[in-house]
Amino acid sequence: MLPSVAIVGRPNVGKSTLFNRLVGQRVALVDDTPGVTRDRREGEAKLGDLKFRIFDTAGFEEAGAESLAGRMRAQTESAIADADAVLFLIDARAGLLPDDKVFAQIVRKSGKRAVVVANKSEGKAGAAGALEAYALGLGDPINISAEHGEGLGELYDALRDILPEEEEREADEREEGETEKAADTIRVAVVGRPNAGKSTLINKLIGEDRLVTGPEPGITRDSIEVLFEYGGRKFEILDTAGMRKRAKVQEKLEKLSVGDSLRAIRFAEVVVLLMDATMPFEEQDLRIADLVMREGRGLVIGMNKRDLAAPEMTMGKTLREEADHWLPQAKGMPIIALSGMHGDNLDKLMRAVVETYEVWNKRVSTSIINRFLERALAQNPPPAVSGARIKLRYMTQAKARPPTFVLFGTRTDALPESYMRYLVNGVREAFEMPGVPIRFNFREPENPFRKKMLKKDARGKRKKKNRK
Repeated sequence: MLPSVAIVGRPNVGKSTLFNRLVGQRVALVDDTPGVTRDRREGEAKLGDLKFRIFDTAGFEEAGAESLAGRMRAQTESAIADADAVLFLIDARAGLLPDDKVFAQIVRKSGKRAVVVANKSEGKAGAAGALEAYALGLGDPINISAEHGEGLGELYDALRDILPEEEEREADEREEGETEKAADTIRVAVVGRPNAGKSTLINKLIGEDRLVTGPEPGITRDSIEVLFEYGGRKFEILDTAGMRKRAKVQEKLEKLSVGDSLRAIRFAEVVVLLMDATMPFEEQDLRIADLVMREGRGLVIGMNKRDLAAPEMTMGKTLREEADHWLPQAKGMPIIALSGMHGDNLDKLMRAVVETYEVWNKRVSTSIINRFLERALAQNPPPAVSGARIKLRYMTQAKARPPTFVLFGTRTDALPESYMRYLVNGVREAFEMPGVPIRFNFREPENPFRKKMLKKDARGKRKKKNRK
């Protein structure tokens, strides 16, 4: 395992900016608003020839343990406990504040090797504040600008001195094995409206309070990925920010959070849409489900808070009828009534995720597909359009992830939507593909007389030109 480093400090000192700089991409949300980061985010960082795991954490704040700020602070302290070393960030332009001294004491008590990093030290404005960092008693400060990439050479020297050398040497030897291991991992995104219980569900699945939870809606802002094993399978699960109606999203920070959730859907292979069983199939739930299908991801419906819902909304037959009625484009998708708080039916949920992943990767032989096409055409031939028949001759599967079929015929562009739904539903039923998008591409045979006609037209144009 790679050595790990936690970035800690007050809110708005640039922790997420430094995190993005070290991992080499903008994965953590960054804004001028203090307290943007709430959950611990992990990534693989590279600085020169150093490779290490890095934790972006919520800003330290003095608050009661039961408050949101207190729960965020508990996550930061957990990150310090799990890390091999700590980067303690201060704002060089603001100088040393009383809270910095309080939180430096927490870092000292942890016993972890630490480096003081004076961020935002570019120019003369940060010089005085950087000197004040000596008062923390954590050693010589490193002056950097995470925004502009200044001072990273000095940071490299400091990290090289405090990171475990043995693990650093072994990292390259394990890199190939870790890549192969990641290939077997199922990527799952948990999405839904605010306060549907996404973070609570993930905490129960992994068996620890890894994500900040609470009764307040909209706690999660970043899309946080967590690696874990369940039932002998490896998963990379992404917790996402709640997605409200577009008209209600006005603040810049919420727009950034929703954009991060959309990227998580595109990154995933299977998406668990978590609905509140006390308010199921709201308009926004249906919009999110439609987005998942348009993005080509496998869909599983989790009906959370079953212990609070009316009994009829936890019965399998009723749920199936409701789901197929409201989401015909994902007909037959798995739908599980569960409780993330109490851990009810989590086994069923994860089995449904694995089964949907296998369907999403499913391939069907061409001979079987064409036998299906013959039966479908015999039972319900395509209608005539403008007095001309539509001929469908041949069908094959072009790819999986999601299942995509190519249909060969004439005038396929004139096929009505109702007949396309007939074919899609037939494929879904015949080849047992519930809960995944099914796509069709069309090919028309090349006209054998087209080249001759083009040559004839070209000769005619040349003769006409010569006459002139």
